Amino acid sequence: MSAGTSIGGTRAVELAVGGMTCAACAARVERKLNKLDGVTARVNYATEKAAVEAPPGVGVDALIAEVERAGYRAELVEPGGPGAEPDDGQVRYLWRRLVVALLLGAPLADLSITMALVPSLRFPGWQWLLLAMTVPVATWCAWPFHRKALVNARHGTSSMDTLVSLGIIAASCWSVYTIFAHGEASAPTDGAWGLLLRPGGSVYLDVAAGVTTFVLAGRLFEAKAKHRAGGALRALAAIGAKDVAVLRDGREHRVPVAELRVDEHFVVRPGETIATDGEVLHGHCAVDASTMTGESAPVEVSPGDAVVGGTVALSGRVVVRATRVGADTQLAQLVRLVERAQTDKAGIQRLADRISGWFVPAVCGLAVLTFLAWWLLDAPAEEAFNAALAVLIIACPCALGLATPTALLAASGRGAQLGIFIKSHQALESARAIDTVVLDKTGTLTTGRMTVVDVRPAPGVDRATLLRHAGAVEDASEHVVARAVSDLARRELDELPAVADFTSLAGLGACGVVDGRAVLVGSARMLAECGVTVPDDLDEQRTRWEADGRTTVVVAVDDAVAGVLAVADAVKPSAARAVARLHRLGLRTALLTGDNEATARAVAAEVGIDDVLAEVLPADKAATIQELRERGRTVAMVGDGVNDAPALARADLGLAVVTGTDVALGAADLILVRDDLDVVPSAVSLARATLGTIRGNLVWAFGYNVAALPLAAFGLLNPLIGAGAMALSSLFVVTNSLRLRRFGAQPQAAG
Repeated sequence: MSAGTSIGGTRAVELAVGGMTCAACAARVERKLNKLDGVTARVNYATEKAAVEAPPGVGVDALIAEVERAGYRAELVEPGGPGAEPDDGQVRYLWRRLVVALLLGAPLADLSITMALVPSLRFPGWQWLLLAMTVPVATWCAWPFHRKALVNARHGTSSMDTLVSLGIIAASCWSVYTIFAHGEASAPTDGAWGLLLRPGGSVYLDVAAGVTTFVLAGRLFEAKAKHRAGGALRALAAIGAKDVAVLRDGREHRVPVAELRVDEHFVVRPGETIATDGEVLHGHCAVDASTMTGESAPVEVSPGDAVVGGTVALSGRVVVRATRVGADTQLAQLVRLVERAQTDKAGIQRLADRISGWFVPAVCGLAVLTFLAWWLLDAPAEEAFNAALAVLIIACPCALGLATPTALLAASGRGAQLGIFIKSHQALESARAIDTVVLDKTGTLTTGRMTVVDVRPAPGVDRATLLRHAGAVEDASEHVVARAVSDLARRELDELPAVADFTSLAGLGACGVVDGRAVLVGSARMLAECGVTVPDDLDEQRTRWEADGRTTVVVAVDDAVAGVLAVADAVKPSAARAVARLHRLGLRTALLTGDNEATARAVAAEVGIDDVLAEVLPADKAATIQELRERGRTVAMVGDGVNDAPALARADLGLAVVTGTDVALGAADLILVRDDLDVVPSAVSLARATLGTIRGNLVWAFGYNVAALPLAAFGLLNPLIGAGAMALSSLFVVTNSLRLRRFGAQPQAAG
């Protein structure tokens, strides 16, 4: 059995935990695991997983045994393997019991109300009929609660199931006692209002059945809601190809994807899913990356471009070299990161867990005190029992336990659909406090590729002729600037003539013969050394471009200047729009780069960034972030390169573009899958929406219990109404959380 991955001398192990029914259960498992020497565990009730860091001396079997001693089930989630699927068997298990509870409980409730409101309709033995209808509901249907309460009692603990089980048993036993002791006198006698608020009688069979039905319905809804909330991640994990056409010995062989190895070549045809991460060797095609990035527009790929497993080829046949397979693919790593994040706990969730841990025994104590207080005040025993029973039932902290994890689970799934992978839920809390967003330039704000951004032909020279001569010479060079010129020429002209007598002049440019004419392409300095003078108007344009931080290329044909080109690392099309959205969110923006001041300010002005931090050495980027924090700023850093990793780690919130290096991805809190800077404000908006949802959930959950408990203790709530209110409270919390699945990534108000 695998023991998980190694982290700094400890092993990171993930366990799927079964049998938990509330946040108190998760807190108990967590406490049990943390009692083992050197073990640090975090248990999440919503995902039913435990993230454990254990020293070498503590084996997986010992961890599982400790969970089982707490009264729960556990199994290892293998690294790189699929996460544990939600327990559909549990859904069916609850559904069968709920159906029986409804079939018996509905007529039981009708009959109880009829007997209470119309005493003349009572018939001999009506109590026994009620009892016969109640027994299956209070025993078989309620068995999940009784079983868990027994397990808790055996381990000297309690949970929400303890409250439910005690309430059902108490209501049933008191009713049986009343039937035997008082017979006909046991019916409520004060009409409908008394039935809702303070029933004067003492038969609570309808309460026992009603509590069972309401709580079963709530549990069933929770189980289905957790399944839906994680649906986006399960769909993402399942999009991979099942088989692949591998090229071996010059022939195609269709094999399962699991047999594909690194550096093997495979074929992708139109309509097929790309089997794994790789590099295109031959062919061109359009790729639908929407499943990974959420972008609807296809991406054109050609030889040398990277492709990601799980995306779909729309047109064209390509041959791809596998660069990563299995658990090492980008898709597998991202899904694994999010699954681990879902087991992580935000601080606000830990608070709710701690409250749930002591809430159950406190409620049991309050129920006893309520009964004693009414009894000492000479109230009838049935009224004292009614008040105590209402306290017991209405206080179940379902909503409290669900308030945070369901919102975080829904946010993770929706974020994955939008191209935002959340590595840590702590990042969601950090994002709300952010007031400054610092963006790296190269590869983050810009494309990271040199592109011709402006062309100025000399008088009497047309653009096509200029590009024909310049492109032919630069096509023979490997320099990044030359590649930018030749790429533009090929796009506009399709074909380029051959160049003769090509010579590369390192750091200056190149020369050659095109169509029988001598062509020089390079810097103004190179042309000056060759005796070629740049006309004043073109030289002024060149000077302005260079002042804006652009690289200039001068082209001369037969010793006469034919034109000037400006080359730059082009700003991403989405950059200005994303910066504007950040400003609407109330955030200040800053550009952080090692480039010169002129280039940095030109880029900042183009996209609307507020502050410029230029000529910052890679080693100083983290220190610059720290300086901003010391000035009272709460900083988010967006980057992609190795030199950005320290700054990403130092920032309050690190966001890494997925096209960046593994080091940057490892240092970040959020990973942005789409090559579109719009995901940056979307990530902040999602974080704010999630925190707002959690706050709303907790206010409701705390407020409900705070308001309901005194009413119940003073005898102003029927236990049956309390059970219904408890179920509706959980329903509100889960439904409110699931609204995040429809989050549209629209700008949220600052704050």
